[in-house]
Amino acid sequence: MVDAQNFTPKMVVDELDRYIIGQAKAKRAVAIAMRNRWRRQQVPEPMRDEISPKNIIMVGPTGVGKTEIARRLAKLTGAPFVKVEVSKFTEVGFVGRDVDSIIRDLVEAGVQLVRAEMERSVRHEAKTRAEERVLDLLLPQGAEGARSFTDRPGEPPKPSGTREKLRELLRAGKLDDREVEVELEDLGGGASGGIHILPGAHVGEQLGQLQNFFRQLGGGRKQKRTVRVEDARELLAAEEAHKLVDQEKVGREAVRRTEQLGVVFLDEIDKICGRENQRGGPDISREGVQRDLLPLVEGSTVTTKYGPLKTDHILFIAAGAFHMARVSDLIPELQGRFPIRVELDSLKAEDFVRILNEPDNSLLKQYAALLHAEGVALTFDDEAVSAMADAAWRANTHLENIGARRLHTVLERVLEELSFEASELGTREIRITAQYVRERVDVLLEDKDLARHIL
Repeated sequence: MVDAQNFTPKMVVDELDRYIIGQAKAKRAVAIAMRNRWRRQQVPEPMRDEISPKNIIMVGPTGVGKTEIARRLAKLTGAPFVKVEVSKFTEVGFVGRDVDSIIRDLVEAGVQLVRAEMERSVRHEAKTRAEERVLDLLLPQGAEGARSFTDRPGEPPKPSGTREKLRELLRAGKLDDREVEVELEDLGGGASGGIHILPGAHVGEQLGQLQNFFRQLGGGRKQKRTVRVEDARELLAAEEAHKLVDQEKVGREAVRRTEQLGVVFLDEIDKICGRENQRGGPDISREGVQRDLLPLVEGSTVTTKYGPLKTDHILFIAAGAFHMARVSDLIPELQGRFPIRVELDSLKAEDFVRILNEPDNSLLKQYAALLHAEGVALTFDDEAVSAMADAAWRANTHLENIGARRLHTVLERVLEELSFEASELGTREIRITAQYVRERVDVLLEDKDLARHIL
């Protein structure tokens, strides 16, 4: 995660290039949008409220990197971020999730971020308190006489020599393997005690609120666990950090940060498009979802358990394959709220070669790491990589185009036999050649009916 001030568009693109091949236009669009979030914060107050985010819609076939861009962006930004599948939402009054839950999920992401930051800031004091609690478990009060005759009334007893010796051993890690019984509070969740029935919330979410409320009625129920001293220090430090943080302050800051910096990624938005020649049945509900989304994107106030939250400055990034529909099939009001449209390119054979070789966590590196656990050193010839890339491209051309996901299927087919026998092979080096790849893939590509089921 990079400091926002130094988080330039070029840095965003460079970071995305480490994991995603091609799609320069989409990377530039999201990089500029993220930088504009920071730029807006530097603008004086009267003008700042007038600057609305420029929402983005990404159009391209499946498996070309739309979702991966969102996933990597979430790790980079440090801003509240949520990715949702739009197809699971339905119009208000139908069975399914209400679109307002998107914003509630977003503020929950903000709460987790803010709470983690605040707990890190009190980590040192939390560790000190946890250390004292562990020492109390190892040497209960009164074990060697609670007070000395030199102690004055009203003052805490002086540290005993035994306790200080235990402290030295504890810090040196010499007591880590000893087991102790600890009492841990059920921290639960939420901004504060009390029950919050949210107007318009789906019944499942209201039941979740009731469960949280009854959990809090337990008054911080404690659970006893027997753990190693090393683990006890971590568990108790986490509990103390939670106690040291003002949860009301966490909620307020999370709402503020979500309003100003929140990002929502709406995946599969083409699934809620109505068809021009079909205006009945499920299309009514699809268009209803669009109309329910519209107030969120335009700017409205959503009730959350942390307080009301305005969506005016939340950035929305939508994506869809649009195989069976077009962007113009969205209702005009929603189209107008996504002024930036980016088309992602279909992947070619040379793109597949780069995908297999270049990313930091490429598929070839993943499979090599898996088989290394069995003592097998797996390497691939350049010709073998080209053969697998060509097989994936041909399968996408003649069958359904599923983009880079086809590489998973091809690699599984190529390495299936080796993966099965790796446990019995022992320590050895195995090199995958182009001939090895063709022997296992070409026969399937020639039989289209068989390829349709296997590749």
